[in-house]
Amino acid sequence: MTRLSPVPYEEWDTEALRPLTGGREVPPSNVLGLLLHHPALAESFLTFSAHLLARNSLPDKVRELAILRVARRRGCRYEWEQHVVIGRRAGVTEEELEQVRAGTDTLVNRAVDELETSSTLSDGTYARLAREFDSRQLLDFVFTVGAYGMLAAALNTFEVEPDAGLGDGDSR
Repeated sequence: MTRLSPVPYEEWDTEALRPLTGGREVPPSNVLGLLLHHPALAESFLTFSAHLLARNSLPDKVRELAILRVARRRGCRYEWEQHVVIGRRAGVTEEELEQVRAGTDTLVNRAVDELETSSTLSDGTYARLAREFDSRQLLDFVFTVGAYGMLAAALNTFEVEPDAGLGDGDSR
């Protein structure tokens, strides 16, 4: 049972959601319903989130693998189930999902694990990432990991349930 029930859909402040939705109608979402308890925070956070999802310089697949690794490490069922769906659309395979679950030593898993553990990257991991990514992508990578870690903390703290219809399972 959630600690802070989402704001009912019929009471949503659609202006606070505009940075993410562009004014179009979106279906009910427990994370949006949670954020709408604080419309000013929702608007600010969703402005940043829109960058991470829509204007991120990372390849979509890399972004999703990083988010999934954060969700896995944080035991965040909501984030995991949402991003399994998004990740599959971005080309994440079942084998890659298993690598995320198992913590296989891939570059993305290693970088996420280091950021989550020590809030920095080792020289070796940074050098490997810098060979793959330009400066904008390096910044987007670090900020994506940090933002989704923060979101996982909120989702876990308020015990937000996954939206209806989702359920890949094995998020922990």
